[in-house]
Formats: sequence, C-alpha cells, structure tokens
Amino acid sequence: MSIKEKLESLGRNSIQLKIARKETYKLGATRFGGKPDVPPDFVWPTYEGESYDHVVKNRPLTFLAQFNCAELAQFDKEHLLPDHGLLSFFYETDTQCWGYDPKDKGCACVYWFEDLSALSAANFPAEMGEDFKFPMVKIKLDAKTSYPSWQDFSEVFPDEKDDDAFNDALDELTGEDPENPDDRSQLLGWPDVIQNSMFDECDLVTQGYYLGNGWLNIPKEVRQRAEETARDRWMLLFQLDIVELGDFELMFGDCGHIYFYITKEDLAVRRFDRIWLILQCY
Repeated sequence: MSIKEKLESLGRNSIQLKIARKETYKLGATRFGGKPDVPPDFVWPTYEGESYDHVVKNRPLTFLAQFNCAELAQFDKEHLLPDHGLLSFFYETDTQCWGYDPKDKGCACVYWFEDLSALSAANFPAEMGEDFKFPMVKIKLDAKTSYPSWQDFSEVFPDEKDDDAFNDALDELTGEDPENPDDRSQLLGWPDVIQNSMFDECDLVTQGYYLGNGWLNIPKEVRQRAEETARDRWMLLFQLDIVELGDFELMFGDCGHIYFYITKEDLAVRRFDRIWLILQCY
C-alpha cells in the first residue's frame, strides 16, 4: 500500500469551523463568544490555577463557543455527536493550562444542554475581567475529510519514515500545504498536531500521571497499554485555532491550538464531564 493509500484508509469525517464575521444574538445558535445560553440552574465553572504572572486564585472559565446539535447533525456523517440540544465549551484562558498535569483537571469544561427551550443568555460572573468576555462571532459549518498529522500517522504505520512523501500525499488529498494549513478549528476528525501525538498523553494524565518532566516514572506496563490502545479509545472532540475579529485576537501560546479530547466510550454515553484538554503551540 502506498503512503497515499494508507492515508486514505485513515480518513475520518470532521466538521470544519470557519470562524468569520461578527454575529448577532440568537438563542441556542451556533457561535463563538458572547454570552452562553444556559439552563436556570447553571453554575458558572471556575478553576484555581497559576497565571503567567504567578498569581494563584480561583477564576471563572472563559466561554469559548456553543454548537446547536441539530445544526451539526447534517455534517456529522458518522453520527457521533448528539442530534439535539446545545454543546458548550469553556476554558480558563488566563492560566492557559497545557494539560500535562493531573491538576489541570477542571481548566476546561464541556456541557450538553438537552432542552433548548429551558435556556437563556447567562450573565458573566461579577469577578470576570473584560479581557475574558469575547465578542460574538459567526461560525460556518462544513463537512470535511480529516487525515492524521505525521505524528499520528507514523505511530499507526511505524515502518514509514519519509515525512516528505507523507506531506506530498497529504497535499494531494487535501489540496493544502501541511506546513501552511488553512484555519484549523474543527469538531471531530484527526487533530492537527503541532508537537507530539496526544492520545497517550490524555490516557496517562487522566490516570493521574504527571507528564511535565518526561515519562520515566510511569510503570512500563501502564505506558505500554497506553501506547497500544489509547489511539483506539480516545478521539478529538473540538480543536480551536486562533480566532480573530477586528481588534480581537485569541491565541493559545505561540500560534497554538487547544484540543478537547474524549474517549469514544464517554462520547457514546454523553459523559462530556470527562473530557481532557491539551494545549500545543510552536
């Protein structure tokens, strides 16, 4: 099998997100930023972490985006997501945790609100700074075949060593330069990896292993199980790239992405409280 055929065999459907122009408020609509639509008993999530200026305190998470699941359904060709309700994503953008520490649990949250009729726009927490209240931006949806980055591909096919041939094949399949990709915000599919493959990392850190100083302290059998099975058990739920609108810019680290991962088992039973977030940048 050629590299192109191997890549094609790994193709997965994803929902491409074009975060474009300014949006006006509509209850329960798909959008980035603004005030989230939430049920009456919603408690705004908080996370206690250390910011870049070394201040440790409990902070309200930033609302990133919400997706009307009925709108997603026509693009969700594998029917992985709920087909009704609202899926909402939050992340604490002051501390910007990386996700290699079990203590990062809670820095990101995903909610699925099943009953749209019970929702209304939330007020921002009184203690939330203006920098963490994002403008409302329209999100255009489209189905797109997603292929793995070299880091994930080379783990599936460890005998393949030629990343230049891989890039040529990927370019042929997608029509875009892997070194200069288009906007890479998406739901589902393969992650656009910047550093290393993240499936093992999600698996190990959610078992309580700290990965900030290498993986030397992880028992061999635990690491081996993660290496052999994590890619089959974990998947990308949401990937967010840089968001720009006028004077507003949201960037993660140096031109990075944040990735919300979930196990296939948890997605099937709608356990969105068990997601794990990883940040990667250049």
